[in-house]
Amino acid sequence: MGNIKSAICASMMCADIFDMKNTLELLEKAEIEALHIDVMDGAFVPNFQLGTDFIKQLRSYSDIPMDIHLMITEPDKKLGFFDIREGDLVSVHAESTPNACRAIKNIASLGAHPILALNPATPICFAENLLDDIFALLIMTVNPGYSGQVLIPACINKISAARQFLDSRGYENIRIQVDGNVSFDTAPVLRSAGADLFVAGSSSIFRKNMDILSAAALLREKIK
Repeated sequence: MGNIKSAICASMMCADIFDMKNTLELLEKAEIEALHIDVMDGAFVPNFQLGTDFIKQLRSYSDIPMDIHLMITEPDKKLGFFDIREGDLVSVHAESTPNACRAIKNIASLGAHPILALNPATPICFAENLLDDIFALLIMTVNPGYSGQVLIPACINKISAARQFLDSRGYENIRIQVDGNVSFDTAPVLRSAGADLFVAGSSSIFRKNMDILSAAALLREKIK
């Protein structure tokens, strides 16, 4: 998979909303690379989750870059809702819009890093015509919508296939992000398969009965 440095994106839908300021301070101490924000509209996925006001509040308390995961219909028409800033990561789903190319280019025009997300059953070839424009490919390892799901085993082979797909076309620089049941057990397997950006939630850094600093340090060790 090469020597691309691994990174942790903290899944904020799993954080304790009543202890957010302390949580953000701990994430900064743990040198977490990005705050993963799951935006769900109840249409593209069967759930409602984090929105524009939540993103604004996080920005007021932390300088950690945002990793805005748009699980919404027609994201190309709604990018202006989210105060996207230079250096942010922003992912749109290939399945969510017929205008993925427009959405990706508009994200880049804002100075952010565009990511194309693929659901577990979506073929890698959907990314074929966007490789010149994306920063990363997000391979969902669960069906999007809820935290706490079990990793779909076939997605491990999909990550390996995605890395080969990218490298064989000369896109070794495109990163692979994984989202879904990134645990201390699954993370090393996902890393070996080719993942380097890890969305970490209730299975790892926000695990019950474990403090954030210890959990983050352990996850770092697992994804070296």
